[in-house]
Amino acid sequence: MAYLITGAAGFIGFHVANVLLESGETVYGIDNLNDYYTPELKHARLEKLGAYERFEFAEIDLADNAKLDQFVSGKPIKKIIHLAAQAGVRYSIENPRAYVQSNLVGHVNMLEIARHLEGLEHMLYASSSSIYGGRSEMPFLETDRADTPVSLYAATKKSNELMSHTYSHLYDIPLTGLRFFTVYGPWGRPDMAYFSFTQKILAGEEIQIFNHGDMLRDFTYIDDIVNGIIRIATQGPVERDGPPHGVYNIGNNNPEKLEDFLSILEDELGVKANRKNLPMQPGDVPVTAADITAINRDYGFEPTTNLREGLRKFVRWYRQYYGT
Repeated sequence: MAYLITGAAGFIGFHVANVLLESGETVYGIDNLNDYYTPELKHARLEKLGAYERFEFAEIDLADNAKLDQFVSGKPIKKIIHLAAQAGVRYSIENPRAYVQSNLVGHVNMLEIARHLEGLEHMLYASSSSIYGGRSEMPFLETDRADTPVSLYAATKKSNELMSHTYSHLYDIPLTGLRFFTVYGPWGRPDMAYFSFTQKILAGEEIQIFNHGDMLRDFTYIDDIVNGIIRIATQGPVERDGPPHGVYNIGNNNPEKLEDFLSILEDELGVKANRKNLPMQPGDVPVTAADITAINRDYGFEPTTNLREGLRKFVRWYRQYYGT
C-alpha cells in the first residue's frame, strides 16, 4: 500500500511514517522544512526515515499546487495522511499570513489532490482541539458548537473541516478529520510546553507558567496517536448517511492539571523548576478535554499511556538525543 504523508518531517508525521515503513508500506513524504522551530530536528527525523528504501521525500510547500501535482503524478497512492500545517496558537497572532498560506491554501490544494487522485481510498487530515475555543464545559464532544475560535490557528482548522465537508459532498471523497489533543513524546516539537520546560529546567532557566498554572490539558502520548491514525487509515472511512466525511476527537480522555504535569516532569528530570507565574496569553484556552466515545465506537481507539510513563519516555529520549 502506498501512502502520501504531508508534514512527514514533523512530529506526528515522522512517527506515522516510521511505523508504516516498519510494517512494509511505501511512503511518499512532503514537508516544507520551515524554520518555525529548529530545522535540524526535522532533518534528523528525515535521516531516520531515509534509511528505508520505500521512502521518497520532496521538500514542497503545500501552497505550491504545481509542485504538489508534479510530485504526486503517476504515483500509486491509495491513502493520504495530511498532517502538514503551520502550527502554534500564539505564533498565529504574530504571523497570520503564514497560517493562511499553509493551513487554508495548502488544505485546498490537498483536497484538489484528493479529488483528482485515481483510486484514492481515504484521506485523513489534522484538525485540532483548539477549534472548541474557550469553552469550560467538559468533556468536549464532536457535536458541540465550535464556531467561536479564540486564535487564527483554531479558525483555520475549523475552516479545514468545513472545506473538507464541502469537497466530500461535491465529489464523494472519503475524508476523516482528527481533532488532536496536546500530543507529546520523543522527537516532539520544541515550542510545546513539555519540551521547552525540559530545556529550561535542565539549563537552570526560568519557566513561564501562564494563567498561574490554572489550566487543564488532555495530554496524549504520541504512540497512542499514531496507533489511532494507522487504525483509521487501515480500516477506512465509516459508512454514514450523507457525505463520506467524519470528524473525531483523538485524545487521552483524561485532562491533567498543569501543576501535576509539572511535578511529574520535575520528578523525571530530578530537578526543580524555577517558576514565574503569568496571566493567560491571548489565544490560549484554559481547558482541553476529549470525549473519545465516537472514535472508540467506530475504530476501537483506546489510549494506554499515562502521563508519567509518557514523560519518562520523553525525558529518556531527550537526554539521549541532546546528550544531557
